[in-house]
Amino acid sequence: MPLPPEESQIHESAQGPRATPAAGRTAPTPRPVPGPRSTASPRPGSPGPARPAPPARTNAPAATPSAPQNRSQPQIQSIPAPADGALDAAEEAVDLLLDSGRAPGDVLVLTTGERHPWATHELTFGEAAYWAQHDAGDDVFHADAGAVDRAATRPVVVVALNGGADDTAARVLPEALKKATALLIVCGDPQRINAVLGVTV
Repeated sequence: MPLPPEESQIHESAQGPRATPAAGRTAPTPRPVPGPRSTASPRPGSPGPARPAPPARTNAPAATPSAPQNRSQPQIQSIPAPADGALDAAEEAVDLLLDSGRAPGDVLVLTTGERHPWATHELTFGEAAYWAQHDAGDDVFHADAGAVDRAATRPVVVVALNGGADDTAARVLPEALKKATALLIVCGDPQRINAVLGVTV
């Protein structure tokens, strides 16, 4: 006779823990995650709620058209400097760019008058070696006005109006503007820069 009550107690004890989940039959549903945890953890439930995101995507295309326009028009900065100080001003501008985190390969320096000393030195090793450094694109590259057509586009172009004929600036600045994808810095006479580029900087 005591055996049946023990068995009943065993069954009750076995049913005891089961009774709580059985009473909360909702407990097995949270374990699979689709139920209440879908709201608690957005990752599994994100497919459903993520559908409201398409309105944001409709806004994204609206912003994208303006982005290409900004890319086609780089920012223009002017650093006032006399012809004999334009090269030094350009060097300071490059140093500031590099100090601010700009990669050396992002920068092209053009001169309208005397060549930059780096370019003069590198050309002693020959044109092929000089332009090989340009093509590598891993360092600041210096070129004179005569090489502006051959130089590739770079995010930043720095122009030093350090002399040369009047028509040299008129030819180099528009080309430099085309070569720069993000920023054009011109070191020289601001009035001359404005007259050539047709902008106030």
